[in-house]
Amino acid sequence: MTSSNPELSRIAKTRMSHEFTDAKLYERLSKTVSSASPFAGVLMQLSATEHRHCEFWKKYAPEEEPKMDRLKLYWILLLRRVLGLTFASRFLDRHESSVVKEYRALAGLIPEADKAAFEEMVADEQEHEKEFAQKIESSAIRYISFVVLGLADALVEITGIHAGSLGIYNLTEYAGLAGVTAGAAASLAMASAAFAQAKQGFQGSAKLSAVYTGISYFITAIILAAPYFLTPSMIYALGTSLFLAVVILALISYYSTVISGKPFLRDFLEMLLIMFGVTVALYLFGHFIRVSTGI
Repeated sequence: MTSSNPELSRIAKTRMSHEFTDAKLYERLSKTVSSASPFAGVLMQLSATEHRHCEFWKKYAPEEEPKMDRLKLYWILLLRRVLGLTFASRFLDRHESSVVKEYRALAGLIPEADKAAFEEMVADEQEHEKEFAQKIESSAIRYISFVVLGLADALVEITGIHAGSLGIYNLTEYAGLAGVTAGAAASLAMASAAFAQAKQGFQGSAKLSAVYTGISYFITAIILAAPYFLTPSMIYALGTSLFLAVVILALISYYSTVISGKPFLRDFLEMLLIMFGVTVALYLFGHFIRVSTGI
């Protein structure tokens, strides 16, 4: 069928390439897990759904062949390798709401004979793929909240400890040592708290929960402390450490929002304000102690 509507033909050329690319992406992702894994079947089902959508649009531009977006393909496969299957699949699926809105706007262009198939395709985009994507869970995702907990607490507490130490001693080495020492102690405390929390009905290993929390906390503490051992300048050390803290915060906020489907900016700004608020407050408190005691 060749559409007599030039606008529909133009849209069909673009949409069938998008659907074709997504079909190939889900197919490639299915090959990154064991064939015995239930994830492989889910991903192949998603691939078949996208391929069916591609065939729907191809009816309106039969002389055209769908084009593969190789940049998107390689990017998603890189995300899968670095950040895991769940992140890659949800990153791929996170724009479905905008696709549904776009399809709804196109409803008037679809011939009456194809209305039923079109509505089925919209339903796929709106419900089925979201339902399938929720099944694509790797075991590590269960513990993402514990990793985020360790990172977020370390960002707030360690930057505050550094700032407070600078306010007291005015020496970057002392501030760095204070951060490392406090980080070691706090990572053990956080791991213990996570273990106790996970014992209260968490569907996973309490030991792994403790390990994820403690290690993520301590690694963050080391990263934030490093600038204090590399320069005697209080401004450079504090500025570099805060910059690293903002980068880490942005990364964990983005990862968490892709996994959970929540908005990025609000969570990021909330944590950023808390972190900088604590940093300023503890620096002033430390400075007050130094002035008051004559250290």
